[in-house]
Amino acid sequence: MLRPELGGPRDWFFGALLLGALLFVVSQTLGWERLLSPWRTLDWRTLLGAAGLTALSYGLRALRIYDYFQPCLRGRFPAVLRLSVLHNSANNLLPMRAGELVFPWLMKRYFGQRWTQSFQSLLWIRLLDVHFLGLMGLLVLYLRDPRWFWPLLGLGWVGLLIPLARDRKIPGAAPRSFWQCLLATLPASPGTFWRVYLWTALSWSLKLLSFVLILGHFLPLASWRLLVGVLGAELSSVLPFHGIAGGGSYELAALVALMPTDISAEAALGGAVNLHLFLLGTTLLLGSLALLLPKCPKDWQPPEN
Repeated sequence: MLRPELGGPRDWFFGALLLGALLFVVSQTLGWERLLSPWRTLDWRTLLGAAGLTALSYGLRALRIYDYFQPCLRGRFPAVLRLSVLHNSANNLLPMRAGELVFPWLMKRYFGQRWTQSFQSLLWIRLLDVHFLGLMGLLVLYLRDPRWFWPLLGLGWVGLLIPLARDRKIPGAAPRSFWQCLLATLPASPGTFWRVYLWTALSWSLKLLSFVLILGHFLPLASWRLLVGVLGAELSSVLPFHGIAGGGSYELAALVALMPTDISAEAALGGAVNLHLFLLGTTLLLGSLALLLPKCPKDWQPPEN
């Protein structure tokens, strides 16, 4: 069976370069003992609550995939959850977006979906991710300066999705161009499209909330400023430049987002690294638990429409 090429030598080289640069900068500026010492005072209830919110966000991501590909995946949610968590774990650990290839590979392996269809569907899922992060950016601007026009801009931003939420169940000519093929992989009905966006919004909201809770322990900033830092860090996860386990790229993106605040660069770096450690800890924990979930039986056949 074909396996995804999980990053070429160049990807691993640049990923290792980013990670090595991060380790060097931290050791020369903060020192690891100073960096990690605030964990001793973190309330276990805050840590457990943030981890629980992150786990729920992973479940909602799986629900998004389950709903997106209906009726093909009906009755196989545990296998979809396994696939989704392993895909997200690979994304968090592999360099230069190589983890994205795990999604079409597992969709083919577990459910017999074509690589092209799964990859094109993943492009739409990532577009919804970026769209919702843009909506959160407008929320930050409103919290910073609560003017009447920010909600209107938010409504307009959501309205950009309306042309994509169309009924595609009507038979027509077979798609020929790449754009037509891409459109054909969108959810078949407006109801499904908006449900998928709802799962996107809820999963990101829970994840952002959990990360704000953690980052707030390390940085004495207002909630909206913490959200700016988290959004900056998370944007690095949807961009092509990504170190091994996000090392270097994650912190750099968070640091750039936090630079306009009154916090020092060293403190911002410390907060970003510790937030990243929380992300990696939950990734390893949930990824390990996902391996206990059942796979799809080899003789399973998708239900007929």
